[in-house]
Formats: sequence, structure tokens, C-alpha cells
Amino acid sequence: MPSNGNISDPQTLAQLFPAHKANDFFEALYGDAAEGAYDFELVFRDEEPGRVELELLLHQRPGKCLACNLTYGLPQVLGRHPVLNLKEVVARVCEMNGADPAKATWSLGHTRVISDEIHAIPLTIEMG
Repeated sequence: MPSNGNISDPQTLAQLFPAHKANDFFEALYGDAAEGAYDFELVFRDEEPGRVELELLLHQRPGKCLACNLTYGLPQVLGRHPVLNLKEVVARVCEMNGADPAKATWSLGHTRVISDEIHAIPLTIEMG
């Protein structure tokens, strides 16, 4: 896991939130990773002093329907789910920025539809 990478680098973000997390999440949720309708991708949106804005993209899986699945209630579920462990992602982002993770606050915003195949959930990190 990177400790001082570039938070806007896609490879760094892929290490912070690996692709296998989707399968792990659906395995825990449904007992079968193949039941999942989407894959996750963590992407960089913006950074300013003391604040980082990322987005968790939900990419529709082939043969599945992202629009048919409940994605609007997901921010609350994803924020607490131990398999995804977003708290650890936030801690790593803070460490990469030289901030104390214990002083950080973070939140997931409302799901927005980019297209039928991609939905996005903002992740805002405020570093104290």
C-alpha cells in the first residue's frame, strides 16, 4: 500500500482501493461475487489544502443492470461496510498528505448517474 504516492495517480488509487474489493463486497453481501451488478473504481476529482475529493465509480458489469440495482442508498452501506474499509482508505490518503488520520473527517455524497453504465459516489476527506 502506498504511503507517500501521488493521490491523483490512477495507479496509487488502484492500490488504495483494489479492483478485487467489488468481488469481496458481493461475496459478503450475496454469498456469490457473480451476483454483483458493478465494479468499483476510485478516482481523483480535486485537491486543495486540507481537503481531497475522490469519487467511487460504479461500473456496470456485462450482462447486469446497474440502473436496476439500488445505488442511491449505497453511500450509507459503503461507508460502513468492513470489506470495503473506506476508513482505512481515508487514513492512507491522510498519511499521503502528511495529515493525522485521527483528525480527519470524511463523507460520502449522494449517488449521481453519469450514464446507465456508470454511477458515481463522491468521497470528500477533510484533513484536520
